[in-house]
Amino acid sequence: MTLRILLADDHAMFRSGLRAVLETQPDLECVAEVEDGRAAVAETARLLPDLAILDVRMPKQDGLAAAETILAQPGNTTRVLMLTTYDSDEYVYRALSAGVSGFLLKSLPPEEMVSAIRVAARGDAVVDPSVTRRLAARFAAALAPAARNPDVAPGIDRLTAREREVLLLVAAGHTNAEIGARLFVGDETVKTHVSRILAKLGLRDRVHAALYAYRYGLARPDGD
Repeated sequence: MTLRILLADDHAMFRSGLRAVLETQPDLECVAEVEDGRAAVAETARLLPDLAILDVRMPKQDGLAAAETILAQPGNTTRVLMLTTYDSDEYVYRALSAGVSGFLLKSLPPEEMVSAIRVAARGDAVVDPSVTRRLAARFAAALAPAARNPDVAPGIDRLTAREREVLLLVAAGHTNAEIGARLFVGDETVKTHVSRILAKLGLRDRVHAALYAYRYGLARPDGD
């Protein structure tokens, strides 16, 4: 199955470079390139790609506003992956609340970028681990101490001991493969644990699971 992708970035060199990387992959097809958020919204509505990759900062309409518009459309099936830099973490929580499938740093090596694109297109949320930790630190610091109380975390009593362990590793930004290596289990077992965690806690994806863990003090921004 070929994944149809739209690229939106106002830096032509970065955009063309990413497109060149995508075109080396037999299962990825770039169906459009645009340089601003307004065009990203219009082309997404016209082409209905599987995934729209949006830079956070673009002219006319920034990537965050474009993502909110795309994801709010009735019947929308396009997933959104945001590209960011180290100085734009303040946008992350708002974007995740809108339903984006992840945040990635532009500095990622091409092979990691391609892997993340596939994950996002499948419907799993992806956030660069360093962004996850930085986001968690900001989010946790903004909460009143009383809110960071594991005893009041809704649904936590429904998780098994192993599921809690997996939740903490997700919160630390580890991939399924990394979690499997730590727990000596296969990727499919990890995926099953994550799916059960999300279902039991009523969470959208693994990124929201991480935010849940930090919000209620189950994980610490400076811990693993």
